[in-house]
Amino acid sequence: MELVVLFSTFVFLLLIGTPVAFCLGVASFATVLYIGLPPLVIFQRLNAGVSIFSLLAIPFFIYAGDLMVRGGIAARLVALAGGLVGHLRGGLGQVNISASLLFGGISGSAVADASAIGGLMIPQMKARGYGVDYAVNITVVSSIIALMIPPSHNMILYSISAGGRISIADLFTAGIVPGLLLTIALMTVAYFVARHRGYPTEKFAGWIAVLHLLVGAVPGLMLIVIIFGGVRSGVFTATESSCIAILYALLVTTLVYRQMGWTQFVAATLGAVRTTAMVLLIIGTAAGFGWLLAYLRVPASMIAFLQTVSDNPIIILLLINVMLLFLGTFMDMSPLIIITTPIFLPVAVAYGIDPVHFGVIMILNLGIGLCTPPVGAVLFVGCAVAKIPIWQALRTIWPFYGAGVAVLLLVTYIPALSLWLPSVFR
Repeated sequence: MELVVLFSTFVFLLLIGTPVAFCLGVASFATVLYIGLPPLVIFQRLNAGVSIFSLLAIPFFIYAGDLMVRGGIAARLVALAGGLVGHLRGGLGQVNISASLLFGGISGSAVADASAIGGLMIPQMKARGYGVDYAVNITVVSSIIALMIPPSHNMILYSISAGGRISIADLFTAGIVPGLLLTIALMTVAYFVARHRGYPTEKFAGWIAVLHLLVGAVPGLMLIVIIFGGVRSGVFTATESSCIAILYALLVTTLVYRQMGWTQFVAATLGAVRTTAMVLLIIGTAAGFGWLLAYLRVPASMIAFLQTVSDNPIIILLLINVMLLFLGTFMDMSPLIIITTPIFLPVAVAYGIDPVHFGVIMILNLGIGLCTPPVGAVLFVGCAVAKIPIWQALRTIWPFYGAGVAVLLLVTYIPALSLWLPSVFR
């Protein structure tokens, strides 16, 4: 009955349009009252959920991403991507995907990727005769790449939700090959869709021009080397690397590119503060919700239930993926990681699945959920930038969804895609 109170309250509040953080908090509070525990326990869990030192990396990376977008780094990365792949069929679509790969290695956020790259690329694609739905579809789905490669905020959140026992450096490394595989899959789909629609290619400017664009983008690209190299080598932690990212972004945007004025600095700071406040509130209330799930022995019950279904890891992983894909259509990614990691990670470990491998599966799976209605944050951003209704984008987004799901299945059932590179660096 306690679980009925918890989930029915949560679902009801979600259906009437209550923000996710309040859904989690109120549902947890109502359940504690029903059980007869002191209500103070929820506030203690909320405080404990946001009082984790490793969480400092998330607001700092968010801030660094905002500074880079407003300081000209994103525009130079898009120009470099254009020089490299713009001559392929559906040129600007290929540029959009490649730019998401480059910018994702700096921002670590799918929403930041969709807003920054979408704001630059969607108007250009519309002006060059590309269908607006095609532009939005590519922008939305390619933003998932940012979740897979360092410095992914959600990899950090997964590590914390797993009790801090999983190396963030291993998670950062494990997502690189799946992220590249997703990039290739999306570029392939974009090529065939563009050829079917008869979209043009861009003229190749020559390798000299590409070299000039590369030189202009190197200061921004060096941040990827600094973050990944520093964390992987153990020179600094993920939290320390986020602070270094802010300092480096300020130096590059003010002294090298000279596009960071006082107005842009204030706007980036306020934007990062708003985003951080929203994310941390969700993390805190989700921590209370997750504690209640553990208190009510939901993980143990889930293991027992799945053991009655099958003892085959292939079937178990398929069931977990289906459940996560379903949940991802109704909830945002951050609270889902905090809530579902304590439930599904013990199940995965019980069936011999590596926690790092499972983390990559979960991040990619829930990233696809960010692109699906009714609570697809990235889908909303892409449609808002293009000023089109969601249904218009959804009519033609399925080939790109299919590419994402295909990569998810490959990553799920070929552990080496996730675990080979960490073993090399280790």
